[in-house]
Amino acid sequence: MIAFLMFEPEYVEPIGFGAAILTTIAFLPQVYKTWKTKDVSSLSLPMLLLFFVGIVLWWIYGLLMKSASMLFANSITIVSAFLLIYFKLKYRNK
Repeated sequence: MIAFLMFEPEYVEPIGFGAAILTTIAFLPQVYKTWKTKDVSSLSLPMLLLFFVGIVLWWIYGLLMKSASMLFANSITIVSAFLLIYFKLKYRNK
């Protein structure tokens, strides 16, 4: 059996913030590129919708767990995913 390590929240939350910053930053270039080029041909609407719902659920989980890092990252990613869905619908016929 693998024993789960228990750490104090003040040591764990900085790791969460590091992950939050990196994963959120990694998503932003796609939003920017789509906004500038208006090319949505490579974006899958079903994937974006599933991703958006998943991120909303992660945000709710972060709220329930009182995790500032999860709320921070998922708040920004919710907006980013929403923008990609908006762009996909707006520019799909171009």
